Amino acid sequence: MDITQPLALLGGLSPQQFMKRHWQKKPLLVRGAVPGMQPLVPRAELFALAGQEAVESRLVVHGARGWQMRSGPFNRRSLPALSKREWTLLVQGADLHDDAVHELLARFRFVPDARLDDLMISWASDGGGVGPHFDSYDVFLLQAQGQRRWRIGRQKDLSLREGMPLKILANFEPQEEHVLEPGDMLYLPPRWAHDGVAQGECQTYSIGFRAPARGELARELLQRLAEDAADEAGDALYRDAGQPATPSPGAITADLQAFALEAFKAALKDPLAAHRALGEYLTEPKASVWFDDGRAFSGAPAIALDRRSRMMHDAQHVFLNGESWRASGRDASLMRTLADRRRLAAPEVARASEGARELLRDWCEAGWAHAEEGEGDE
Repeated sequence: MDITQPLALLGGLSPQQFMKRHWQKKPLLVRGAVPGMQPLVPRAELFALAGQEAVESRLVVHGARGWQMRSGPFNRRSLPALSKREWTLLVQGADLHDDAVHELLARFRFVPDARLDDLMISWASDGGGVGPHFDSYDVFLLQAQGQRRWRIGRQKDLSLREGMPLKILANFEPQEEHVLEPGDMLYLPPRWAHDGVAQGECQTYSIGFRAPARGELARELLQRLAEDAADEAGDALYRDAGQPATPSPGAITADLQAFALEAFKAALKDPLAAHRALGEYLTEPKASVWFDDGRAFSGAPAIALDRRSRMMHDAQHVFLNGESWRASGRDASLMRTLADRRRLAAPEVARASEGARELLRDWCEAGWAHAEEGEGDE
């Protein structure tokens, strides 16, 4: 992707301009962001998707009994009638299950993959919505079908209504109102309050982003580093030949504290350990993701990552689906290209070393990537 070229998706801004002017700063309304937009997943297929165990889905209903929410899977008979007002079906991670949705999500890869999360499809009957709320992450709201009226505001009071199954703002104060038609899109930075209400049957695609908290990252990194801690710190036993008799047996000695601190430092002595743990964490597939066994390839065909695969890189490693490999030289450049483009042309694969091709074969056999035999070369 050329990040300097203007995109209709961003209202004529280049990705570079959008990130500088709007990202985490201010909203952007784009009319005709995706010209001729049609639902990528028809209603019947979306409802069927919500019936699968591996798909995260929720049903939100607003009526005389207030707000209600249930988690899927749902068979068709467990969903309200199409004629019933004010209900919404949310299907999370639709990009994992449909190639066209995955390709749409890829249009937002001017943001690093480490931040890009998934695409959620919201189908709503007339009047449907999830109430006024805010997200802790950036979001693009793309209208795919029908109309939705959005009220938005830079909310200062973020207190929530008590006793609700949803996080609904107690004192929503909208500042702007926009009705989105198919193909229109609204970008909102974190904590911008919004309330979207369907005007007739509609579908909205929400492109969401990951925003891990510092505490969450610390926990995940420490858990991963702990797996290698014994090897890094060694097996030397604590010795205290000079320990005198103590009148306070409940006290932990300063020597033992120092020994423990040195063990902790030794476990972290590899300066790349935290980088490796971070890459493995960021590429870990979601719990609901399972890969079907694939098949290895012969020769040097084009290679494409499976839509469910998460691949990233840093200066020393490549990461794929929670695993890491040290990378250097020409093969490292090739693997980083695969992470950035999600595809390698046949001539690129042919230039890889036998060790790199063997790794690609292993990934194809695991279903993490697929050989495109007979595909045209770039």
